[in-house]
Amino acid sequence: MNIDNDLRRIALQEQQLQFERFDLDTAWKLGVTLRRMAAERKLGCVIDITLFSMQVFYAALDGATPDNPNWVRRKRNTVFRLFKSSYATGLSLLKQQTNLQAKLGLADAEFAAHGGSFPIVVKGTGCIGAVTVSGLPQRDDHNLVVEALAELLGANHDELKLES
Repeated sequence: MNIDNDLRRIALQEQQLQFERFDLDTAWKLGVTLRRMAAERKLGCVIDITLFSMQVFYAALDGATPDNPNWVRRKRNTVFRLFKSSYATGLSLLKQQTNLQAKLGLADAEFAAHGGSFPIVVKGTGCIGAVTVSGLPQRDDHNLVVEALAELLGANHDELKLES
């Protein structure tokens, strides 16, 4: 893993994985896509889609733990605060050899700079929410979200995925 390469690729993901519009049907389709992918791969995780106004999708798959919803909340809070993926935030902080508390005064109990939460962006509007996965290693959480977004938006996942 090369942090600079990952940060460039995540910036590309965030630029390309944007919606023309996003409504509750879109949230459902995204959530079902994520759940299908996770179930087919037998991944124990929690999936959450939350807009700034309300939670619009939630699923927990076999193997999820009681800690996963709290991780979802903390990663989502990071996206809501910074309007970029929680993984990009974590990698940026790692590169700077700091953390959310030291850099921004954000408490670990409320925020997590770990992969798995990705901004839901509507073109011309901005970030309206976040889609979050928790339960896998953070890079895998992030990659699963990106893969589902790419499928739903018709983007080329091979061009967007993080290098192995």
